[in-house]
This record gives sequence, C-alpha cells and structure tokens, in this order.
Amino acid sequence: MKKALILYACYGGGHISAANSIKEYIQSYYPDIEPITIDFMNYLNVTIDKLTTTAYEEMAKKAPSLWGTVYMKSEKGALARFSIDSNKLLAIKLHFLIKKYKPDYIISTHPFSSQMCAYLKKKNKLPRVKLATVMTDFAPHDQWLVGSQYVNYFFVAHDAMKSSLIEKGLPDKKVFSTGIPLSNRFFLDYDKNILLNDFGLSSDKFTILFFAGGRFGLGKKNTYKILEDIARYMDDVQVIAISGKNKKMFDSFNSTIRKYHREHDMKVMEFTDKVPELMHISDIVISKPGGLTTSECLVCGLPMIVINPIPGQEEQNAEFLENSNLAYWIKDDDNPLGVIFKVITNKDILNSLRQSVSKFAGRNSTKEICDILFEK
Repeated sequence: MKKALILYACYGGGHISAANSIKEYIQSYYPDIEPITIDFMNYLNVTIDKLTTTAYEEMAKKAPSLWGTVYMKSEKGALARFSIDSNKLLAIKLHFLIKKYKPDYIISTHPFSSQMCAYLKKKNKLPRVKLATVMTDFAPHDQWLVGSQYVNYFFVAHDAMKSSLIEKGLPDKKVFSTGIPLSNRFFLDYDKNILLNDFGLSSDKFTILFFAGGRFGLGKKNTYKILEDIARYMDDVQVIAISGKNKKMFDSFNSTIRKYHREHDMKVMEFTDKVPELMHISDIVISKPGGLTTSECLVCGLPMIVINPIPGQEEQNAEFLENSNLAYWIKDDDNPLGVIFKVITNKDILNSLRQSVSKFAGRNSTKEICDILFEK
C-alpha cells in the first residue's frame, strides 16, 4: 500500500482543515493509499511550535498591523533569509519522521514544510517521493515558492493565482488551479426547507450568516455594532450569528437580540460543525476573509460582505474578492449598515455578485487535487 504524508501547522485553521479534507477524501476514495496527517511544527519542536503559534495568535488579536508587517517582510530581506535558513536546519529532523513513514507522496499545506521537503529533495534525501504544495490563501507569498524547482505540484485557489506563479517562473505543468481543499460535506445535497425548519427559520426571509470572527476577530466593537444595527433597523432579514468560542460575544449577541425582540428570526450559535448546512440555507455571508471561510462561501455560491480582515494574507484575500466582484469589503471609513443595506436591497448588485460567485460554486477542489496527484 502506498502512503501519503500530509503535513500541516496550527497557524490558523485553514492549514489544518485542508490537511484533514485531503485525508478524509483519500480514506473514502483511495483504498490503496494510506493517508497520514502530522502537525510537523509540533513534531519538530514543541517549544518553538508553542511560542510561534502563541505569537501569531496574540499579534493577530492584539496587534494585527504588526502581524501584517511581519507577513510582508517575511517575503524578502533578513526575516525571509532567517526563516529559510531555520527551515533548512529543521528539515534534518523532519527527515527522521519521513524515514519512519516511508511515504510515496508528501503533501504540504504550510509553506515551511514545503520548504523543508524541497531542501531534502535537493539533497537527494527523497529521491522517489512526489512533493505537492497546497496553498491555502488567495494570494501567493514568496515563502511558498522557496525550493519550488524540487516540488512536483502546486495547487492554488484560482486562475489568476496560477498566472501569477507562472510569471514568477514556475512551469505551467506544475501549477493547478483547483481551489482550496474542503470537506466533502460541502458537496452533499441538502433540503433547504427542512434545514430552515430545523434551525427555526423562515423560508420567506433573506438569510444572513454572520461570523463574529473566530479566534482573531473577537471582541471588536465593529462586529458587535454591525449585529446590533441589523437587529435594530433590518426587520426584513433573518440572521444566524456564529459567536465561536467567545463567551462574551455570545452573551452580547443574545442580549442585543432580546433588546430588539428578534428572538424569532435571529439565532446565535457558539462553535458549530454545521457550517455546510448553514451555508446551504443562507443568501449571503458577513465574515472575515480567512482562506477557509472564503473557499467555503465560493463553493456554496455565496457572496460575501467582508469585515475586519487581518493585515497580511486576509487583506490580500479581501482584495481578491473585491476585485473579482465576489464580495463587498467594509472599510474603516464606511458606514457598515449602509453597505449591508445597499448590497442586500439592490437587486442589480446582488445578482452581479451571485453571477460572479457562480463560477466557483460546486467545484470539488479536494477531488481535483487527489485525482491529479494519484492520476485517477
């Protein structure tokens, strides 16, 4: 039996989700391949992993502009060189893990593991292993491309991203515009009326799915104010608000809904595994533009209204969405309620967004990646 080693790291949920989606798909459709998922940073050094993931989370929550600076500076210059040199050293230990599992394929959903494996292949440590890099955002960062000549496959989110990588010198035959891997649950058939009834919602109202921001958008006054304005002024819509693991946000959302007597058509949920079902009953999503959420919205044919992007990759995601007419981006100087009202009530705007999003709807990126990798 062949083996596929899938490497991820816990810097945001997109890398983990992509790895798990690929693993689940291989388990379901490739009985002759054994998928193995590993948090490679945790394996390499628990202390470094804890320090770096904590630093990322704290910057993203408390100093997002600083994270944006780090993200941009890590493409070129001293910080980029330090990162590359560090990854070469860590690759030596990663090689022990690879020798243990003896994989035929290594799939990286994080740029650092991609770099390490490319370095090992350069040193002829992985002579028969096929390397694949799965990019989990909507704009390329140069860290993904270190050692690209030793990587066999690059899977990217959209055609423009593929063109960008080709312009940077990657061969066309290596780059595949497949989309970002998602759970197969997003491609199941759902009965919308049954789901609406299950969630206590009406089939006659415009439905907004509102994400409070996960771990990194939490506690923002802007987020709370948006939900309050919707509750106060937009009585012709219904809302499913996901507060995540933030108890304070959960309580504040419920307090607002009670204040404006919207219990019948505004629902608050904590962390949920029902995102595929919720997206299939919604008409639009209000959310930060993380790579995972963005991909899920596009596959479900849902336009977005973007709020609170973290500087760096999320702002680049927001720029892609806005420039491609897939979303409206609420900027700092915008009136959030005004933007939301305009998008929802103007049929021309809404239909234009839906038409743009429809080009991505229903595309099973995980299947495409596996079929290309394993030549089905």
